[in-house]
Amino acid sequence: VDQRFLPRIVEGEVRCLNIFDETVELIHKKPAEGGLSATLGSGATYTTYTPDAPEFKNLIDAFYADKPNIMASFHLPDEPFPLIWTADFITGPKDANGMDTFFVGEFNCSCVGISKQLYLCPRVAKAVGRVVEGARAKRN
Repeated sequence: VDQRFLPRIVEGEVRCLNIFDETVELIHKKPAEGGLSATLGSGATYTTYTPDAPEFKNLIDAFYADKPNIMASFHLPDEPFPLIWTADFITGPKDANGMDTFFVGEFNCSCVGISKQLYLCPRVAKAVGRVVEGARAKRN
């Protein structure tokens, strides 16, 4: 992977928390003053937003437009999205209209949990049903 350094990483990154094919939360992970790491252990602050937050409209619009291509980009075109997964975006330069641009820094589905967001459990349960139904339909 070859990714250029994005100097606005000091402003943090925006995590899109997804349950199956639905983005359920945005988390702005801002590093501690002078830092680059956006982990809680490094002193970063986390602010949660709903997916319809106006400050991230252009990010969400672009992410939703790209979602149909994500699994194919991993050479898994016939596979469903993971049950719980994240996409972390780093803010890039402003575009010609002065809007922020965003670059994906990471996709993660191997160590994502919702232990701090237990209110999402009913949505996870509902998504499990959709995944199972999709697998059954695919088999038949």
